[in-house]
Amino acid sequence: MLKNKKIITAIISIVGVITILVIAFSIHANSTKSVEAESKSTKVAKKVTTKKENADAWKHPSEKKAYPDLDKYKDAYIKVSIAKQRVYIMNGNETLYTMKAATREKKSPTPKGTFEIQNRGDSFYNAESKEGANYWTSFKDWGVYLFHSVPTNKDGKYVESEAQMLGTRSSHGCVRLTIPDAKWINTSVPDGMKVVVK
Repeated sequence: MLKNKKIITAIISIVGVITILVIAFSIHANSTKSVEAESKSTKVAKKVTTKKENADAWKHPSEKKAYPDLDKYKDAYIKVSIAKQRVYIMNGNETLYTMKAATREKKSPTPKGTFEIQNRGDSFYNAESKEGANYWTSFKDWGVYLFHSVPTNKDGKYVESEAQMLGTRSSHGCVRLTIPDAKWINTSVPDGMKVVVK
């Protein structure tokens, strides 16, 4: 009788341990699924946010830091890289700021060489190319080759399909920039500053 009680007690203990293990495993499995589901939804949300940020990049400065104070840099100049589709604000060999750009290499190419900042204006519209832009700053031929914002249409509205092509060789020979980057060059870079296009 005592032996039977011990056996029954042992069986109850084993069943209890198994039940606890099954419950613990079930909780862990559900928790893992929940974490995985949360992780997937976070990744999806991040992808959507990143896609929107990239689509709207032309509305914002290229970098999150402040534009450089050019009064503090006596050797400042602008370097344009056609290969990288970037504009660099340089001080000697030091890169002060990097801007996303759009230039052209083959048809109607962006001219390569050493130039300087010339004249500037608020906006323009070219009926031949059916595009305009804001915050233009000339670096060659006094108004022919420019730094300027992403394109605008005849009504002065930004052409989003063109704006989203920053970082590609999509201009008509000028150097397209985000709206704030173009405005900063237009309002902060002095006449005569060196511009190197490679």
